[in-house]
Amino acid sequence: MRAKLEAVEPPTRAKPGALEPPTRAKPGALEPVNVSEFEGLAERSMPRGAFDYYAGGAEDEQTLRANRSAFQEIFLRPRMLTGAASIDTSVQVLGIPLRTPLLVAPTAFQKLAHPEGELATARAAGRCGTLMTLSTIASTGLEEVAAAASGPLWFQLYIYKDREITRELLRRAKAAGFRGIVLTVDTPVLGRRERDLHNGFTLPPGIRLENLAWLESSVQGITGWSAASGFWAYVHDQLDASLTWDIVNWLRAETDLPILVKGVLTAEDARLAVEQGAQAVIVSNHGGRQLDGAEATVRALPEVVDAVAGRAEVLMDGGVRRGTDVLKALALGARAVLLGRPVLWGLAARGEEGVVQVLEMLRAELEISMALCGLPNLAGVTRGLVRRPGGNR
Repeated sequence: MRAKLEAVEPPTRAKPGALEPPTRAKPGALEPVNVSEFEGLAERSMPRGAFDYYAGGAEDEQTLRANRSAFQEIFLRPRMLTGAASIDTSVQVLGIPLRTPLLVAPTAFQKLAHPEGELATARAAGRCGTLMTLSTIASTGLEEVAAAASGPLWFQLYIYKDREITRELLRRAKAAGFRGIVLTVDTPVLGRRERDLHNGFTLPPGIRLENLAWLESSVQGITGWSAASGFWAYVHDQLDASLTWDIVNWLRAETDLPILVKGVLTAEDARLAVEQGAQAVIVSNHGGRQLDGAEATVRALPEVVDAVAGRAEVLMDGGVRRGTDVLKALALGARAVLLGRPVLWGLAARGEEGVVQVLEMLRAELEISMALCGLPNLAGVTRGLVRRPGGNR
């Protein structure tokens, strides 16, 4: 089986020590039955550069692989004869009732996957009774996404050197009905993503940063920035590496929406986020796309949960591909998980219906896992459900 899988992978995909998914969609397969098979469908339906932009990580992709492999080090401790005849996966996140603890993470330029991009994802999230987080670097404007959505939305935010850009995004998000601001703190500069360098990846015609499109005409008049150097380069340059934790206080003064801090991996930063007034912390390493060698998120999760000590909600993303992964993350203290690449694979393969299939597939796997562990609802999920390396619970 391994030889066949390697035979269909282009040579540029090979990575020393890379983990192969347990199953991949094969040519002629009628229906995918897991997230990894959707990844195979997406890979065949997308141009190589676009697929690698989604799939790739920073440098040697050590953290990208670790996000997935870390789940394999955690084992479930199921209980028997608990009378769990019916299963309820519903949860509340920052007071928002959801059918499932599977939230949609912010991911950029979704029109690379499908012409309807973020609109299809928003509709799918609403159909599945969950929440979508829209990226600042979206290929569809936030007002258009809000108009298409039938479920709750959060807006992911970068703080730019020009604070008026950030203020305008906050104003628009509030006016459009978004219900939370997800402040990404792990991107003072962009990580080195070597697949993109090998591919010479650039955005294809017709795909642009719609939430920042209003800036494009003014950028052309700024000394040192021309059409040749590009608006995308200007936006990269606007990332503010000088930020400190005071920025959370600044943000609280600019908006009354709940603030979630995304990109935390340590107890020290978790405490600082809460002390500055964040209502939630998202344990994330940016899907392995920023600092290679950073800790896998599910390994960092217990440390962050302990540091927060109930003063804020804790969520996590990174490496979730199975319902058992979701259950392990919840047992280690996450209120919910956010899904990035799995949603993109569904979107690329089948548009809105593909996203629905991925979300429902994982929810069904979670239900089965809960039933087999003797858990009728998420309230009973505790650390006693799992055993970590070294025998730790």
